[in-house]
Amino acid sequence: MSATHDPSSSAHAGRTPNRLIHETSPYLQQHAYNPVDWYAWGPEALEKARREDKPLLVSIGYSACHWCHVMERESFESEAIAKLLNERFVPIKVDREERPDLDHIYMNAVQMLTGHGGWPLNVFCTPEGKPFWGGTYFPPEQRHQMPGFKQILESLSDTWKKRRGEIHKAVDQIANGVERANQLVASDSDVPGDLLVRAADALVRAVDQHHGGLGQAPKFPNTLVFELFLRAWKVSGEKRFLDAVTVTLDRMAAGGIYDHLGGGFARYSTDERWLVPHFEKMLYDNALLAELYLEGFLATGNADYERVAEETLDWVLADMTDASGGFYSTRDADSEGVEGKFYVWGRAELEGILGRDEAKLFARVYDVSEGGNWEGASILNRLVTDEQAAKLFEITPEEVARRLAASRKILKSVRSRRVHPGRDEKILTAWNGLMLSALARAGAAFGRADYVAAARKNAEFVWERLRDERGRLLAVLKDGRSRLPAYVDDYAFYARGLLDLFDATFDATYASRARELGNALLEHFEDREAGGFFFTAHDHEPLAARTKTAFDGAIPSGNGIAVHVLLRLHALTEDERYLEAAERTLDLYAESMMKQPFGLAKMIQAFEVYGQGPTEVVIAGDLASPKTQELLAKVRSLFLPSAIVYAFDPSKGAPAPAFARDRRAIPGDTAVYVCRNRACAAPVTTWEKLAPLLG
Repeated sequence: MSATHDPSSSAHAGRTPNRLIHETSPYLQQHAYNPVDWYAWGPEALEKARREDKPLLVSIGYSACHWCHVMERESFESEAIAKLLNERFVPIKVDREERPDLDHIYMNAVQMLTGHGGWPLNVFCTPEGKPFWGGTYFPPEQRHQMPGFKQILESLSDTWKKRRGEIHKAVDQIANGVERANQLVASDSDVPGDLLVRAADALVRAVDQHHGGLGQAPKFPNTLVFELFLRAWKVSGEKRFLDAVTVTLDRMAAGGIYDHLGGGFARYSTDERWLVPHFEKMLYDNALLAELYLEGFLATGNADYERVAEETLDWVLADMTDASGGFYSTRDADSEGVEGKFYVWGRAELEGILGRDEAKLFARVYDVSEGGNWEGASILNRLVTDEQAAKLFEITPEEVARRLAASRKILKSVRSRRVHPGRDEKILTAWNGLMLSALARAGAAFGRADYVAAARKNAEFVWERLRDERGRLLAVLKDGRSRLPAYVDDYAFYARGLLDLFDATFDATYASRARELGNALLEHFEDREAGGFFFTAHDHEPLAARTKTAFDGAIPSGNGIAVHVLLRLHALTEDERYLEAAERTLDLYAESMMKQPFGLAKMIQAFEVYGQGPTEVVIAGDLASPKTQELLAKVRSLFLPSAIVYAFDPSKGAPAPAFARDRRAIPGDTAVYVCRNRACAAPVTTWEKLAPLLG
């Protein structure tokens, strides 16, 4: 962790820690020396609140959250504010990455109260955990028309003591709003068969045609929407959908949101042109963006997209991977207490490292100037291409590329000796599932055996270390401790990752494990009456509400991914339970998909697969033969978003997935079977005959 937030830092010398010092969450430990008498969420805090008749302050954030750190310094380090909190409230700190169940409930409450949300999230609740008031960041004193945190505490404490009826009224109103949000019923409306294209048509109008992305600043990658555009282009052939993707991929990869030295993306851009990021790097963003750039490469053949995908995954393997195979959660935005310090450069600094000539070329290409492009320093972003730089410097593009590569290598080495931003080394099952998918898919498409090996290692790590004695998944591992019952995202995302690894390896172990997780989704999470999946299992601890999460955020919704998983499991097994559960979920969210495509992009993609059926490609022949491997590699080089590809040797007699049964090899040759739109073509033996069937 960065020096500012390290619980063992000399800055805390002589100070007595609070009880958060015993927690494994880096975010909670960052608050372990606050004068606030923090509790972690649990029976002890709730019982204290009941016994002393005090309201709760539930303060939620995560270790890489810049404004969480700001509020800590301003308010939670304040002796006066801490005294007020400790005397009149029971303060609880929550890591949203460990407890997304609590985060969903209290974020929904704050959004209903204020119309917006974010982190830090500060929610005031009854001793039973029922919210009655909340918001996000508050300054310690009133500032810029924002109420001061000290004044808020005094006012709410007074209301709790003297006007309890107002509290109960607010609790009831919020509870009713949360309940209504969970009371969707399946619609009788017919969903149009071209929903995917209609949704893309509605969303593409929001694309910034010059800078890419959706809307103006601040600008998030919105990866799932751009996945939807790629699929709409594939189905319709309308170039405007592909153009929306390529302009976005090009501009993000050139912008400061991308780490041009180390690989990987920051969380979002504070400006419309992707220059100034919020510098924290999240595992989930990089998993989803690696997949999007992979798909962009498969759709267009643009080698830059392949490079960005590989550089992103290489960064994860080098910087975010535990020796046992798990993936860490985040890199902080700050180092040495300064946001972005690790990533920025000065012009004189470049010349001192690279020499004048190389610095001149590098600075021109990557926008490093005397005055800087951000707070007196320069964030690297590409202003010109190799070809443009070649004309400016009267050298060849190849020479430009060679010299820039050499300079990047030198600067990366120099940067490695700086104080690194803090790293949150929690291992979260759901986020690991997303990265497992990215590595498995990239390993298959790019022919990268090292990616497949890393995916296998991760799959084994989670299976061995993040399950309890009953075989149920756990949500988080930190400091050797696996804990917290898993959520729907954990099951859905990891099952998807295992299925992608099965597609990359044809190892039936992974399909079997995915089926086990799929069965757990049906048993522990499904709402059999209304459809869809609850965020928590049926035997989870009682909370203020049991929610369903269908809307995509920074990560896809558990319900959306669950439908994808169930449809794939049905294709592999022909077990009708999976198809029926997928249908119930799609029925429940049918009207929402038509009205709110932005929030349901992943589920709309699943609806397209459900409506058309997956494309099934079975390659039957000797797996060791060069021809079989060549055909497999060529199939994997295509953008086939709904395809299930399976290669096997029927002569070995091993069980095959349901869709591959009865497929026979041709003696001495390799046969390929293709089924699309629930109709199968005759087997073919050459690429010339196979390619048109996949177009």
